[in-house]
Amino acid sequence: MHHDEVGDTRATVLIPTINNPNELRVVLERLLQDSDGSYDIKVIDSSSNQETSELCSELGVQRIADSSRTRADACNNGLSEVQTPYTLFTDDDVIPPSKWVKRLTRWFDNENVAGVGGTNFAPDEDPWLSKCTDVAFGARIMTAGTRYGARPDAELVEVTHNPGVNVAYRTEVLREVGGFDEGAIGAEDVLLDSKIVSAGHRLFLDPSCTMPHRRRPALIPMMKQIRNYGYVRRLAIDREPSLRSPTHRAVQMFPLAVVIASLALAYGVANGGAQWEFWFTLEGEWDASRASFHFSLGAISLYLLVCVLGAALGTSPHRSVSTVLASCITIPAAHLAYGWGMMKAEWGLLVGSISITAIDDKERS
Repeated sequence: MHHDEVGDTRATVLIPTINNPNELRVVLERLLQDSDGSYDIKVIDSSSNQETSELCSELGVQRIADSSRTRADACNNGLSEVQTPYTLFTDDDVIPPSKWVKRLTRWFDNENVAGVGGTNFAPDEDPWLSKCTDVAFGARIMTAGTRYGARPDAELVEVTHNPGVNVAYRTEVLREVGGFDEGAIGAEDVLLDSKIVSAGHRLFLDPSCTMPHRRRPALIPMMKQIRNYGYVRRLAIDREPSLRSPTHRAVQMFPLAVVIASLALAYGVANGGAQWEFWFTLEGEWDASRASFHFSLGAISLYLLVCVLGAALGTSPHRSVSTVLASCITIPAAHLAYGWGMMKAEWGLLVGSISITAIDDKERS
């Protein structure tokens, strides 16, 4: 049932999608089941086939044909057709909870709220590897300032950014700041929120409004996703330097730190610095090989300990002995991929070679 003609329609849900009709069906059916005429649903379709178009026709949902190559431009195209006071954004791989739209838009009764978002975690039915990714995303200390898995102990918390998978805005505010940055290659939600806050508006987080969001089900796809996050974040920093933080600088240097630590270990082993009798004693000669091996091994061990501790103290509901221990692999893999993505973008900015990526890096069936 489509509600474009209902007079009391207050909100529009915009869903950019590309070649993902099976997961999109879940999103649309949940939203339609929950709808009482108070919101519209618009699918911004950049697919290369007709399956999404057929799905929208089947369910009676408005489809906006789109040829954009970035999510920012796709969302702007959808925003141009919004006629309601409030606009919500989500993705095509979520499982909207009951009354999701109402739970976010209720906060607009407070005139100070220009935008409000919620948390996002992996669904309970996700495979174990996806839950390991979720635990890594929600780890404390180790997430380079991102807000994945943030869950403050308050009813409503002022923030400077909400991930675009679970967020609502006053439409007039989106139009005031000019919508998303045209052609932004990822991190479009970060740049948008930066403009909104710079314009003097206030953004908030409702920690109780959680959107189940599917995670990558294997390490390599997860690393590809995180690498793209790093890449687009560095490009976003180039557009808006205030977005850079010390944690982003540290993660950008992580691949170099891994190389240095690996070389130090190899040098220590090759030159006899890894002898067993040196491991638990300060006695004996501390030459370059011994120092190289033991200091690098100590730094690596401390880093892995912090990974596990951060995962254990994190906010993912999927924390368990196995998923927390797996953070010894998932968090270093994420840091390596994110740092590599930032370094790749750094080099591209230096030589003037920035590659335009598709709306979504996710493999589609």
